[in-house]
Amino acid sequence: MFSGVTSRSARGMSAAVALLAIGAVGCADVIDSAKAGAKEAVRQRSVFSLSPGDCYNPNSGTTEGEELAVEVVPCKEAHKGQVVGEFDIEGESEYPGDDGATKIADERCPAESQKFVSDTWAVPAGVDLFYYYPTSESWKTGDRAVSCTYAKESGTFSGSLKNDSLTADQLAYLKGSNGVYEAFWGNQPEAEQIEDDLAGYKKQAKAVSTALGTHLTALGKLDQPEATKLRTQLEGTADAWKDASTAAGVDDFYIAYDLAFTGIDPSKTVAARKELKLASTVPADDAEVWAG
Repeated sequence: MFSGVTSRSARGMSAAVALLAIGAVGCADVIDSAKAGAKEAVRQRSVFSLSPGDCYNPNSGTTEGEELAVEVVPCKEAHKGQVVGEFDIEGESEYPGDDGATKIADERCPAESQKFVSDTWAVPAGVDLFYYYPTSESWKTGDRAVSCTYAKESGTFSGSLKNDSLTADQLAYLKGSNGVYEAFWGNQPEAEQIEDDLAGYKKQAKAVSTALGTHLTALGKLDQPEATKLRTQLEGTADAWKDASTAAGVDDFYIAYDLAFTGIDPSKTVAARKELKLASTVPADDAEVWAG
């Protein structure tokens, strides 16, 4: 789920930042301003050259809209965003348009970002997925890159979002859990009513059922009480998703889906997450979805 997108300008970087001229030698405030301007200037980076791990502040000051360049800063300093993944748009002979480019980014950025941020629950409040994607003009110059970022629309945050110190058990749990929700959101039909796209919802159910199977296998290797309890609960949930994927009609689907959807309520994983010493506060967006 994304709260916004950004696009690159077709133009390259122009002059970076104009420095203030020092009109009076020894004037502390003017000198400080000049130093600050110089510091910002040397940190300027074209959006075409951003790499995963870069922490940045958009020159526009906003997380949405077209961007020429950004100020790349040390992650220990306050910043609005961090690049957490990248990929090239492939298989398109012509520019897919803004809608097409954002659709591709919507589908790819969650998975790409999880290679960098394994535990999305540990992401600070207010920090959401955004991305920079090509414009029609930059596409003509060969630009195909999408930069996936986590950014804060209002305010800033400090520190890198990269998970560097996770144990094998934590990583195994997160890989399985992330796979379940990626399957759910990545296969969400556009039709709001199941009656309008039963086949699409059954396809989603099959994807979630398969992902749950993988997750259950990983949970079975975790010799911890809460992980065992969660596995038992998810076994029934997996059966419900499987029933939904093979439902003969809408009524049968609804019966299975009610149990299936409730079964992957993130709040039911909190105890296991605490046991694994992972972040245990359900993200607000997820909490709202399962609150109904």
